[in-house]
Order: sequence, then C-alpha cells, then structure tokens
Amino acid sequence: MKTEVIPALDAKAVNVLKALVMDATRKANSGHPGGPMSSADMAYILFKDFLRFDPTNPDWFNRDRFILSAGHESSLLYGLLHFCDYLDIEDLKAFRQFGSKTPGHPEIEIPGVEVTTGPLGQGFAMGVGEAVAEAMLRAKTGKDAVDHHTYVLASDGDLQEPVALGAASLAGLWGLGKLVVLYDKNDVQLAGPTDRCDCIDYKAVFEGMCWNVIDIDGHDHTAIRKAISDAQLSSRPTLIIGHTVMAKGTATREGDHETHGAPLPPEEIAATKEKWGLDPKADFQVPEEVLTHFQSNFGFYEAEAKKWSRKIVERRENDADFDALWASVTAERTDLKLNLPEFEDGSSVATRKAWGACLNEIMHQLPLLAGGSADLDPSNQTAKFRDTVGVFCADDHSKRNLSFGVREFPMGAILNGMAAHGGVIPFGATFLVFSDYERNALRMSALQKLPVLHVFTHDSFYVGEDGPTHQPVEHASSLRLIPDLLVFRPADAYETRASLEIALTQTDRPSTLLLTRQGLPVLAPASYPSVVDGPAKGGYILEDCEGEPDVTIMASGSEVSLAMETAKQLAGRKVRIVSIPCHELFDEQPEEYRNAVLGGGLRVAVEAGSTALWYKYAGIDGIVYGMDHFGASAPAGELAKEYGFTPENLSRIITEKLG
Repeated sequence: MKTEVIPALDAKAVNVLKALVMDATRKANSGHPGGPMSSADMAYILFKDFLRFDPTNPDWFNRDRFILSAGHESSLLYGLLHFCDYLDIEDLKAFRQFGSKTPGHPEIEIPGVEVTTGPLGQGFAMGVGEAVAEAMLRAKTGKDAVDHHTYVLASDGDLQEPVALGAASLAGLWGLGKLVVLYDKNDVQLAGPTDRCDCIDYKAVFEGMCWNVIDIDGHDHTAIRKAISDAQLSSRPTLIIGHTVMAKGTATREGDHETHGAPLPPEEIAATKEKWGLDPKADFQVPEEVLTHFQSNFGFYEAEAKKWSRKIVERRENDADFDALWASVTAERTDLKLNLPEFEDGSSVATRKAWGACLNEIMHQLPLLAGGSADLDPSNQTAKFRDTVGVFCADDHSKRNLSFGVREFPMGAILNGMAAHGGVIPFGATFLVFSDYERNALRMSALQKLPVLHVFTHDSFYVGEDGPTHQPVEHASSLRLIPDLLVFRPADAYETRASLEIALTQTDRPSTLLLTRQGLPVLAPASYPSVVDGPAKGGYILEDCEGEPDVTIMASGSEVSLAMETAKQLAGRKVRIVSIPCHELFDEQPEEYRNAVLGGGLRVAVEAGSTALWYKYAGIDGIVYGMDHFGASAPAGELAKEYGFTPENLSRIITEKLG
C-alpha cells in the first residue's frame, strides 16, 4: 500500500493535533502540553502512514498495537483517536473530567487504548509483553492468522525507570523484531533538563541489549517514515531515538520545562495558533481537509481486516488442528475444563509442590499457557514446565517458557502486556517476599482487570534459615489491600488445586497464589468433602461440631492444619475450623453465609503474618494470633516454637480467653 504524502497537509494536521492538545489542557486547566507537542510529529506519521487497524472495530485481533508509555501525553493520543473516529470533539472537551472517555492518563477501557499507562516505564514493559504474545501466536498459528507490530511511544522519564530497561534487555534477548519504540528525546522533564539526573548513552545501551537503534530528527517527517520503514524490516526490536524540542512550535515557549505539567496561557495559545495559520479565537478546530487526508488509508485498512476474517473462517473450516488452536486463542476463560492431579490422603505435600504437580498436568491441556519464573525455576516448581514446553528465544518463538531472570517488576509488567494482547494465558512466579519488587505491576494488573496468574512461593517465616530478608510478614495483607486482586493462600494440595482452577477461569481480575515451602497435611475430599467446593466461596467450614460452636478457629494456608491440631487440645469445647483461603471471595458472599460460617462464640484467627486484616472476622473481642515482627534465621520448626505457632501455645491462649 502506498500512502499519499502531501507535506503541507501533514504539517497542517500536526499543528491541528497540537492545537487540540493546547485546547484540551487549557479547558481542563490541567494536563501536560509540552511533551505531546514534541511527540506529535512521530505519533502522527505512525498513525497516518503505518499503523494497521480496523476503523470500524478497535478490537480487531490482528491490529497493530500502539502503547503510549508516556501516559501523561494522553491528550495527544485522544487527538489521534478523534482523527480515527473513535472519540468525538465533545470527548476532547471533557478531558480529565469525571466519567469522560478522556481521563488524565489513558485507560484500557477506552476504544483505541491498548493498556492503561501513566506509571512511567510500565507501558514500555507492557509493550514487550504485547510483542511476546504476538510472536508466540504467530509462531503457533502462522503469519496469515497473527502478524502485526507493537509500537510504543516513550519519553525520557520512561527510560529512566529501571522497569523499562529490564524489559528491554529481555526484548533484545528474545529477538522481538515486531516491537518498535519511538523515543521522544526532548531532554526535558518536569524538574528541568534531563542532564541533571541522567548521563546514559541510550544508543549504546540499547545496541548492547541487541536492539536495532536509529537516530533521527523527531520532527522530520521524511526521516520518521524511513526509520519506521527500516524498523519493520529488522529481526531485532528497534529503538527510534527522535531528537525533539519540548513544546515544539509554540510562539515563545519552545524548550521550556514548565510546559511539561501546566497548560499554556490563553495568550500563548492564541499566538501559537496564529503562527500556524489557525484561527486564534477558535477552540477544538479540526478542518475537514485534515480529517480526509488523515483517513485516506481507512478504506484499505477496513478491507484488509475483512480479508483477514475470511481467511480465518476458511482455515478453521479446512484445518481441524487450526480450528482447535484458534478456539483456544479466542476461548472465554470461564470455559476451561481441566483435569487436575489427585493427592494421597494422609500424606504431606508443600503447596508449592501441589502447584507444580498441577502445572505439569495443565501445560498439556492449555497449549497457550505461557510464563515462567524470575530465576527460581526449581524453587517455584516451574523447571519441568520449562524443560517440557521449551524456552522462548530469538530462534524459536513457539516455545512457552519465559526465562525472566532476576527481574520481578519487568516480569509482572510483561505479563500484563501479554494478557492485554489476548490469546495467551500468562503466569509468572517468584518468592512472596519479592512481590514488593513487582507490586506496582500487580496493582496495574488489577487496575486493568487483566486475568494474570501471579504465583508466589515461600510464603512465611517457615522459609527458615534464609532469615528475615526472605521471610514474608506483611506481604499477604499488603496484597489483600489491592482492589480487584484475588489473593489465595491455600491450606493444602486440594485447596491449591481449587484455587488454581478458580484463578484460571477469571476473566476480569488477576489472581495470586501464596504457597508454602514446607509440607502440609493433605485434606483429601474423602475425609473433608467441603474442600472441593468451599474454596470457591473464599471461606468455608472445614471441620464442624454439633450445635453452635464455643470457639471458631479460622485460618489460611499452613495455619489451617495448626488450627486443626489446636482443636484436639481443647477438650470439652465445641470447636469449628474455618478455612479462608481467599478473603476477597469470602467478602463477596452474602452476609448470611459469612455469619453462618463464622458462627457465634469466641472467634479466633491465626495466620503467620500481619494480624490487622483478620479483625474484620474475629471482631475486637476475638483473638488474632499472627506475626507483626520480622523473623530470624533458624530452622523452621525452631522458629515455630519461638513464635508460638504450636497447638500447645494457641490452645493455651484460647483457654485463658475463655476463662
């Protein structure tokens, strides 16, 4: 396809786009005009001449993906989406207002917005994830089914965030040639010039990470076109370094760092519009000739999308294997039917090993399950998955294990990008204590309602000899504070199995599994039938007494077996044992159900971690036994005695409370 290049119209269109940026930020009395104006040339040329999408369907599966990693430049993206007919002028006028389609930073729910961005660096990393999903699906389904580019627009601030460089190192290693990053290098950020805080030679750094790097004038349309064309031919990911000027084209404010985060004054906007030949008194003006010129390729794009759809239908009708694979690509997660392993009644199994056993079964049942560990393969029980499905690499994108190395934060953000792309089921694993490194990516999983599976092993002081640096204390509670994130801390192998199944069938929220290093007694369904369906409600009665209990001991994870042993020592008392593997699901149950499960009498909660969140179940008159201090380096059994996580100590505390 040849695009029509009319320099005068392209220049006018860019100025119209920048005028929309000025008008939107001025009307909102809030926003970031300087960066969008330095990025406008590169973004405009990309959208007009290169970005393949269906103007009638922003969700067309084989579209090119565009990610605005510099999320503060949202007004630029909204202007382009108006050019694409995805947003109207009234949407632009409602910039940054409650309930609008044009919030302060791009949000995934908006047509044409691929991922939610704003926390710098994560858009870049999610772009890597989008490119991973595309490469994996292309290798498995063929180029006529999946074959598109991922474009990222990044700023100086994006590359200053280590998450971006961590993800970039993996993108280079993996040979993601369909990933193109446009770096708007205007050398200015909110606090001033970037040379106050950064001396990195990004060309040298990215070339050292196996990237193709192209240096251009970011305002030269001919250079931009050539750079993107060359990038499309590279087998390596490409960084296009566009040297630009902050607030480019303004009457008097070019290069001014104060334009980063504050609207331009009305008189500056009027003078700038007059300089560009636009009506200085008119706001939100988009001449018809600009729209017609910008949309000159739309008919071709729409035809291409329809041609692709016909090809998919034809392949599915004539190729049973492809039909089954494509069904997996497009299936609703709620449709998953899994065969999961059984565990021996009376045996002792660490929940991390139960997860590993389940993973080893489902990797064959879910051909698009993809992920890996942050350099903890044996500990996270992902080694067999890695060795069976193969390591995703530059030479073979059909493999499904992602070796993330010691990069927890990039791992989480890459998984988010994979989930946002769709077609694959992403998971990642590390130790629970290192969820801190990954936390903002976990938050972004939940904020975007992305059904990513985050697996965290070594979940408490029972890690033992590795000491307090590796022993989570506050982490389970900390994760439970993130809205729309399911946190599962299963009590045994069967609860692990159930939790995994629940997690994998989520469609609009991520899940975490918090798993033990130490062995736990298996609660087989033959002896404990409620373990089959109970976890789906978040909390349930595992063992009950006759009549109303004197004591209800509730727990999660490894402390459920402690609660059961404690009950045996409370002779003459009516004791109920309640397992609560997932607070979020339990809190969603009707009040009548929750009250019926927790019962009357003394309520006791026990968990090897922070205590505060358990008082909502135990009440202020109940007992919450936990750990609000750091651990120590010693064998796990010794620490359990030292910290009082024994049936003898817990039964003593309960007896004293009962008087």
